[in-house]
Amino acid sequence: GEQLVAVDSPAGRLGVTICYDMRFPELYQKLTYVHGAQVLLMPSAFAMKTGEAHWETLLRCRAIETQCYVVAAAQAGLHNSEGNKRRSWGHALAFDPWGTCIARLDDGADGNGIVCFEVDLDLIDRTRQNMPIHAHRRYDIYGDGPHAASELGGEALPLADADTKGMGFG
Repeated sequence: GEQLVAVDSPAGRLGVTICYDMRFPELYQKLTYVHGAQVLLMPSAFAMKTGEAHWETLLRCRAIETQCYVVAAAQAGLHNSEGNKRRSWGHALAFDPWGTCIARLDDGADGNGIVCFEVDLDLIDRTRQNMPIHAHRRYDIYGDGPHAASELGGEALPLADADTKGMGFG
C-alpha cells in the first residue's frame, strides 16, 4: 500500500496490514503511537517454512511491543493442484496486549475453521498504564521521534507524564 490504514470499529481502532508487514515493527509502532491503533490485523498466507519458524514469534512480539491486540487470520493448505503447488502455514492466532495467546486455530496445513475471542479495551489501558513504554521511548538515541499527527492523518498518543525535555520533541 501507499499509506498506513487505521479505522474505527466496534472492537476498537484497527490497524490494518498484511502478512509480510509483520517483519517491520516500526509500522506497528506508528499505527499504535500515531494513529491510536488498539487492535492490529494481519491476515496472512505465510509459506510453510517461514510459518513454522517465524509466525507465532513475530505476532507475539508485535503484541508485546505495541501493547495492542494482534489478530492474524491465516490461509491454510494447498493453493493450487498444478503449477507451484504452494502451501500456506495456517494456524490463525490472536494475542492480547501482554502477549498472551487468547485464540489459536491449530488447523495444520490443510484445515479451516473459526475461533472466537473477546477484545477487552480496558486491558489495553491497564497494560499501558502499568508499563508505559510509549512514554519511555528514547527518540534522543534512536531518532525518528513522534511524528506530526497532521502529516500522517491521525492523532498521536500522549506521552503521559514523561519528561520529554532534551529528547528532540515536546
